[in-house]
Amino acid sequence: MAIGNRIIENFPQKKVIYLPLDKFFIQYVEAIKENRGQQFQSFYQTIDVLILDDVQFFIGKEKTQELFFHIFNALHQSGKQIILTSDKPPKELRGLDERLVSRFNWGLTADIQAPDFETRFAILNRKAEDYKLQVSDEILEYIAMNVTSNIRELEGCLIRLLANVTITSREMNLDLVKESVQQISTAKKSTVSTDVISKIVSEYFNLDENKLRDKTRKQEIVLARQIAMFLTKELTRNSLKNIGLFFGGRDHTTVIHACENIQGQIEKDMKVKDIVYSLRNKVLLACS
Repeated sequence: MAIGNRIIENFPQKKVIYLPLDKFFIQYVEAIKENRGQQFQSFYQTIDVLILDDVQFFIGKEKTQELFFHIFNALHQSGKQIILTSDKPPKELRGLDERLVSRFNWGLTADIQAPDFETRFAILNRKAEDYKLQVSDEILEYIAMNVTSNIRELEGCLIRLLANVTITSREMNLDLVKESVQQISTAKKSTVSTDVISKIVSEYFNLDENKLRDKTRKQEIVLARQIAMFLTKELTRNSLKNIGLFFGGRDHTTVIHACENIQGQIEKDMKVKDIVYSLRNKVLLACS
C-alpha cells in the first residue's frame, strides 16, 4: 500500500490499483456470475501499476490463475509495473501454475523481514530527531528491544512518550518509557480478535476455517490449530477457557499443551518459527 501511495504522489496521472488476492478473486467470481469476465480482464489490462498482496492464495484457483496469466502478459508487454507479495519466494509456491512461477521470477525478488534491533534503534534515533526529542540511548535501546513488530509501532511509542511528557510534565526516564511501551502492548491486545487470527491462520494453511474447530488429528490441521491457539493466547486477552471453547470446545489443558508445543517447536524448528512469526506479523498488520 505504501508503494502505491508514493507512486500516486509522484505520478498522479498513473492508474494504480492495490488489493489483496482474496478480493481480486471475489471480484472475478462476481464478474463471471454477471457475464462480465472479459470486461474484468480488460479493465486490469489497462492499469499502470498493479499491486497484489498474498499471491500464495492463487494456489488451488486454476481459473483465476489462468486469468492472471493473461493479465500479467498484457501488462508486462505494455511496460506496466506489477508488484506482488507472498509469504514465500516464487519457487516455494507449490501448486501454482509453472507459467506464473516462471513469470514471477522475471522480476526482482526481495525478502522483507521485520527490522532487526540495530535497524529499530536507528529508526528510533532518526524519529526522535524529527520530533526534536532529547532521548538517551538507554531509552531508545529499551524501546527497540520491546517494540519489535513494525515501524509504525516504533513511531507510535515515541509519539505516546512525547504526549506523556507534554501532558503530565514528567521527566523523560525509563519508568515513563516502560509505561508507554505497556500502553501500546495493552492497546494492541485489545484490537486483535480471535476471529482475525483464525481467518489468517486458516488462509495460510489453505484450510476451511471450520477445520480449526474439528476433532480431526490430521497433522497439518493440528499444527494450524495449535498455532492459532498460541497466537490467540499471546495477542489477545482471552482466557484459556475461552480460547478452548472457540477452537472446537476444547478445555484449557488442551490450550496449554498447544501453546507449550508451539513454543518448543519455535525453539528447535526454524520452519515453524518462520511460520509463526510471519502469521503474527500478518495478524498485527491486519489489526493495526
